[in-house]
Amino acid sequence: MNSAPITTWEGAKAYFTFADQPGVLMLISALALAACVGVLVSMVRHETECVKKLPN
Repeated sequence: MNSAPITTWEGAKAYFTFADQPGVLMLISALALAACVGVLVSMVRHETECVKKLPN
């Protein structure tokens, strides 16, 4: 069953060259995860600091 709409690579706008390299995919995924965790940690620190400044 060949149901893919792509019949040729001619005129393609993007090529995903890392699809066959799991190490690179893992590295990119790890960097994305680190960025997300970094944003969350920074957000928690900022919110904690703001709550401490609130009047009791």
